[in-house]
Amino acid sequence: MRTLLTLSLSALALAACAENVEEQPEPDASETIMPVEPDGGIGDGATPPADMVDGDIPAGFHGRWGLVPADCTSDRGDAKGLINIDAEGIQFYESRGVVGTVETSEPGQFRATYDFTGEGMEWTRDMELSVSEDGTQLVRSEYGEDALAEPLTYTKCPA
Repeated sequence: MRTLLTLSLSALALAACAENVEEQPEPDASETIMPVEPDGGIGDGATPPADMVDGDIPAGFHGRWGLVPADCTSDRGDAKGLINIDAEGIQFYESRGVVGTVETSEPGQFRATYDFTGEGMEWTRDMELSVSEDGTQLVRSEYGEDALAEPLTYTKCPA
């Protein structure tokens, strides 16, 4: 009798856990599954914009930029607020950041992850560069852990 009771309770427990196939709704014929492309895209066939593929910093950002006027004129090598931007990255006083992954590349705005080396260390930083319409001011913003609390504004150094 005990065995019969144990078997009955076990059968009831299993039945309670089983999926009720009859109650599952039929898929809606108007719903279509969106394919995923090998590159992680949503299957719409679009490719990334060309300027994001090559990863270069656009020419409008290139040049020497100083936090203060003296950064542009110092010939003693002590211009700690001077940055030099080229297609591949940004040179700071004692470090260099090379473009890694580009997030945004539009006229006047460039955001990417940079791989930095300097003073015997390596790190990664998410930065956005914005340049004014007249090309004389550059704002550098950082995001993520250890990022600067506020954006820094640079002025283009004379050629």
